[in-house]
Amino acid sequence: MYRRTFLRCALLLPTLARAANPATVSPYPAVVPGRRLVFPRDHAAHPEFRTEWWYVTGALDTPQADIGFQLTFFRSRPGIAEGLPSPLAASQILFAHAALSLPGDRLRHSERSARANLGGSFSTDDCDVRIGAWQILREQLSGGEIFRLRMQSAQFAYDLILAPTQPPMLQGEDGYSRKGHAPGLASYYVSWPQLHTTGTLVFDGRRHAASGRAWFDHEWSTAILGGGAVGWDWVGINLADGGALMAFRLRDRHGSTVFAHAAWRQANGQIQRFDDRSTSFTPRRIWSSPRSAARYPVELEIRLGERVLRTLPLLDDQELSTSRPTPVTYWEGLVKLEGSFNGRGYLEMTGYAGNLQL
Repeated sequence: MYRRTFLRCALLLPTLARAANPATVSPYPAVVPGRRLVFPRDHAAHPEFRTEWWYVTGALDTPQADIGFQLTFFRSRPGIAEGLPSPLAASQILFAHAALSLPGDRLRHSERSARANLGGSFSTDDCDVRIGAWQILREQLSGGEIFRLRMQSAQFAYDLILAPTQPPMLQGEDGYSRKGHAPGLASYYVSWPQLHTTGTLVFDGRRHAASGRAWFDHEWSTAILGGGAVGWDWVGINLADGGALMAFRLRDRHGSTVFAHAAWRQANGQIQRFDDRSTSFTPRRIWSSPRSAARYPVELEIRLGERVLRTLPLLDDQELSTSRPTPVTYWEGLVKLEGSFNGRGYLEMTGYAGNLQL
């Protein structure tokens, strides 16, 4: 979602625009309905917008079942230094989060940050975003297109190839995804579920062949949180029957839902959408972080009309605490789904360790 839809973080940058000279800053464009998304161009960066992220999560079944991985790149246009002629000016900031969840163990995570043209880069023609050796890249091969993920840290590394098994899923109204009742609260949002994943995974000093399924989100926006929202709950699930399910809600400081939406794509490609009157999230079990003291509803009951499903975390402790470019703490982890739908995917919960600053 807004990671993504959501972090989805500029999600995580404070409002640096206050330091900008208004005379040298171009306005951020609004997200409006009716824009036709064109690929592969819209897999690329949209640097005129304030916030953007490319977000990949997945579940591996080799070298062992239920290994979760996440790699997210964020691009932020903070609204400063745009009048400077130098290509090294801090007008575009990139940062990335990577994580690995091992069954019966713990979540491991790492992070990177850089300025565009100074350690980081992005393409405006196709998906190619990098910070050093970390990368998400789309390639067109003779047998079809793939996405390539590369990252390495002292704790773990992976080099993975993601091959589509079905078309992208445009969220909302042909990619125009509402995040509130006000028209300006929206993102352009594309999901690509059921990506066949192969490659190599390194942890504990050993290299393993890896395979599984992944989910790829790409979103860009100028405004997200409104109406008193302080964070969100989001799930993206590859269903066991080949379908896909995405659901999210924005919460206020009391835990009440400000806005919600869900989309279910059946294995035959038919899509059913659920508005916030037919989408609800109810906490069923809380896990308290020993580090941040945040209380996360790691088991959530989600109702979509008459359908009821429940998230079951593979690990309770899948909290990430990052420091670059600013400190942010959130829960992002592999879950199984049971109830009206069955499958595996990722649950993301933000705003529990403090209001999320966009």
